Amino acid sequence: MSSLNLDDFTDLIERPDGGVRRDAEARRERQIVPPGALGRLDELGEWLAAAQSAVPVRPIEHPRAVLFAGDHGVAGLGVSARPAGTADQLVRAVLEGASPAAVLARRLGVPVRVVDMALDCDPQELPAEVAGHRVRRGSGRIDVEDALTLEEAEAAFLAGVAVADEEADSGTDLVVLGDVSVGGTTAAAVLVAALCGTDASVVTGRGGRPIDDLAWMRKCAAVRDALRRARPVLGDQLQLLAVVGGADLAAMTGFLLQSAVRKMPVILDGVVSAACALVGQRVAFRAPDWWLAGQNSGEPAQAKALDRMALEPLLDHGVTVGEGAGALLALPLVQAAAALSAELPETPTPEPEPETDPETDPETEVSDQNE
Repeated sequence: MSSLNLDDFTDLIERPDGGVRRDAEARRERQIVPPGALGRLDELGEWLAAAQSAVPVRPIEHPRAVLFAGDHGVAGLGVSARPAGTADQLVRAVLEGASPAAVLARRLGVPVRVVDMALDCDPQELPAEVAGHRVRRGSGRIDVEDALTLEEAEAAFLAGVAVADEEADSGTDLVVLGDVSVGGTTAAAVLVAALCGTDASVVTGRGGRPIDDLAWMRKCAAVRDALRRARPVLGDQLQLLAVVGGADLAAMTGFLLQSAVRKMPVILDGVVSAACALVGQRVAFRAPDWWLAGQNSGEPAQAKALDRMALEPLLDHGVTVGEGAGALLALPLVQAAAALSAELPETPTPEPEPETDPETDPETEVSDQNE
């Protein structure tokens, strides 16, 4: 039995400041560009004002990409285009600056933090700051066994909470959240199917590196079998993450919820972060108000999860590579919204017409003389 009470997050998480948002809307109506002319940038600016509890909006000066990493045993079924147990190679590419996310982050000036939760490699092979939160080596094969023990799920969740606290305490003002995993999209599809009450085929996509039809059918079967194991524990979100999630997904869920507690906005990347956000919504219904959907990856489970949370993606580029790459592409849009909201001048208030005294008004005097 876990000692962690997720219900506490319901009381701890508040919505972004509605009064401040109304002030931001009023300020926007006074600016020289007509309201609505900037499209979703208006909405983003007002959302940021509420999240920051500040009008005008402060610029996004300290964003950070946080990537949770792990291997999933279900990848051994051939449900991924990558061999099982090779997520550590993806992590090394990020650390060496050779991955898509690393290139984008470097271009945008965003530091990247990778957190190993369950990579299938010797932790000594990775920097200590990467492997310091690891819970176990790989997650279980969710179609036939639990991904984690309940104690491991709790440890992973609390690791995510701790990482969120570290980021908030260090001054991070916006997080780009992503995953580095092999088999993670299969676990994500199971979580979304379980929480939305849908069948495996409705949520099963092709993954980060698109798989062929045969691999897709294997993935559907794995999701179906894992879904049978997930349904009996739907009432306990930590147990759900233990049964069909994984250490990286449990950590991301804890990170998302604690970020909302700390009032630190988060941009979600793809299907894995969306699935964790959906679990977080089930824990605390106000939490999604602190999150943005960075992009539409084209994964059906992501679309299902975002629709359930009423989050509309900022971009629709179909980026499936993971690692937060799609969300990084959305970051300049959010920064632009902040700049426009804060820096556009207001329309000058017209000078009132001076009141005239009929006794001293020259026109009145001329009129009197003519009479």
